[in-house]
Amino acid sequence: MSRPPLAMIPTGPVPVPPAVRSLVDAAGGGDLVPVWRNNLGGLTFRWGTNGTGGTDRYLKWVAAGTPEIDLLAEAERLAWASHHTAVPHVLDAGQDELGTWLVTEAIDAASAVDPRWVAEPATAAAAIGHGLRVLHDALPVERCPFTWSVEERVARADERIADGEGPTEWFPEHAALTVTEACARLDLAPPVDRLVVCHGDACAPNTLVRADGSFAAHVDLGSLGVADRWADLAVAAWSTEWNYGPGYDRIVYDAYGIEPDEERIAYYRLLWDLG
Repeated sequence: MSRPPLAMIPTGPVPVPPAVRSLVDAAGGGDLVPVWRNNLGGLTFRWGTNGTGGTDRYLKWVAAGTPEIDLLAEAERLAWASHHTAVPHVLDAGQDELGTWLVTEAIDAASAVDPRWVAEPATAAAAIGHGLRVLHDALPVERCPFTWSVEERVARADERIADGEGPTEWFPEHAALTVTEACARLDLAPPVDRLVVCHGDACAPNTLVRADGSFAAHVDLGSLGVADRWADLAVAAWSTEWNYGPGYDRIVYDAYGIEPDEERIAYYRLLWDLG
């Protein structure tokens, strides 16, 4: 049995949180269309400008008490990364007793899991790989104030296991492992290949693709930080299987300009799954 999707396009009505409605009303209104919902209850709306000539926005909201999603930390990372690479411009961020929000300017491009690109998976996979290389080459490691280290992530995995998570919650690739076996593997991190500023959630939905099929920008950088480039690469290529089916991971590596490293791929996919 496969793990349920981590996030999906809403297929039914989505209640609009009061803070979201207040933000829209205070700005003079506009169309509000739910475009994404994750399994932690986080919501993303496209906020249209009703033909007023302004640029559309995206408004993300997450309920208070959801430590897995820190939108204020994402706003900080986006502001830093925007000096070096293509990411959404932050317009507003804040919180109240019910939740936290982040408003960004829309980019004229579509997610790599838009129906257009699901129908052209080879093009999308190439954009994902090329875009990841652009990101890794552009962001200055020595000036990055954020980390996404193995040590931090293993500690998080330990917390989840202590809370009762185990093989039944893991992806099929890891479900045959015992907790002891999985933890032992996490303790054997491979040597760093190349430190870069990683995206932190380089799954296919977080790459934006232009109409001509080229890479445009990245979104959802809430975990951005310094780590081995394989922490991003392993998961970016893996996510093509979830979104397009098997056989497209090699396109990601080719577009990035690297040969697959099976040891690092296996390690960082396990770390992603457990951490």
